[in-house]
Amino acid sequence: MDIFKLPDLGEGLTEVEIVEWLVKVGDDVELDQPIASVETAKAIVEIPSPQKGKIFKLYGAAEDIINVGDPLVEFATDTASATPDKTEKRADTGTVAGEIVVGTEVVNDAAISVGKTSVGIKATPAVRALARRMDVDLAVVTPSGNNDTITSADVQRVAKIFEEVGTLEPLRGVRRAMAKTMALAKEEVVPVTIYDDVDIDAWKETGDITVRLIRAIAQACEAEPALNAWYDSHAIGRRLLKKVDLAIAVDTPDGLFVPVLRDVANRDAKNIRKGLEDIKTAVRERNIPPEEMRGYSFTLSNFGTFAGRYANPIVVPPTVAILACGKIRQNIKAVNNTPTVRWTMPLSLTFDHRAATGGEATRFVGLLIQDLELPE
Repeated sequence: MDIFKLPDLGEGLTEVEIVEWLVKVGDDVELDQPIASVETAKAIVEIPSPQKGKIFKLYGAAEDIINVGDPLVEFATDTASATPDKTEKRADTGTVAGEIVVGTEVVNDAAISVGKTSVGIKATPAVRALARRMDVDLAVVTPSGNNDTITSADVQRVAKIFEEVGTLEPLRGVRRAMAKTMALAKEEVVPVTIYDDVDIDAWKETGDITVRLIRAIAQACEAEPALNAWYDSHAIGRRLLKKVDLAIAVDTPDGLFVPVLRDVANRDAKNIRKGLEDIKTAVRERNIPPEEMRGYSFTLSNFGTFAGRYANPIVVPPTVAILACGKIRQNIKAVNNTPTVRWTMPLSLTFDHRAATGGEATRFVGLLIQDLELPE
């Protein structure tokens, strides 16, 4: 048999979710014929057949998550049938026939690491079997028995709680990738957030807010390049980047997408607006190329289109900074010693303090404000 394993799809992707099989067992396929549709953290793509042949076996079903290097398709050879052997011995599932002996000895698992703390799980074989039957992870159970031993009552209590709150919904696709990315950021980055407000009362009512923000970011990055950089935590060094490749956070029902606008410092307002519209269309239709979601140098999150004033946006390695803009609102401001109602925009800049100083970050914010306060 020839087994085709899930290939490396690039972009640092290590797993995919099967969306749909485009072939079935017994089908004859041609070289490069699409055999499966899979969802990565960034897009839905089709996997082409690596050879001409007959499908002998498909590994996995729709909604299964498989890793790079796992078997995906098995092709029949000249000496093998195109139908899997029904008498093939199945792997032992652990089902026991006959008398079941209930053990009372407490088994102490090797410690598992949770953050920086090691915690041992103590439970008898009977309690462990009960947990398997009730689909309860012993790692989330608080023990009440002697010497921190988990009892059957503990397992039943947690099972009842799970029954009341509903079944666990595994995160898939974009949301799964977001969870992993946020965990990496929390583990690695040393974040500091600076807050300020910018007076935009001089803007016209028809002004393009996002384009103005992008222009201001590009100019501030040019003046303070420490914020437009990548930090290498292994080498303890940074790379100051020449171009401002700006990631734009886009919220969708499926999760957070972060497509990239390339070289924004050398694009005019009309070109930037077209790029933003193209991004929206590509994200909505889920056909944005993976290469258009990598290699960015700075991130913009314009969450104020929904609600909220300030935030603690998350810096994703290897980038160094992210700017979040809150909801524009009217505030009272002293103008020539007179209280005046002015339109203001809240700004929140998070930066990785390993790569940039507080002085660099605050100067960056000052440059943003200076540009944004200009009339259009």
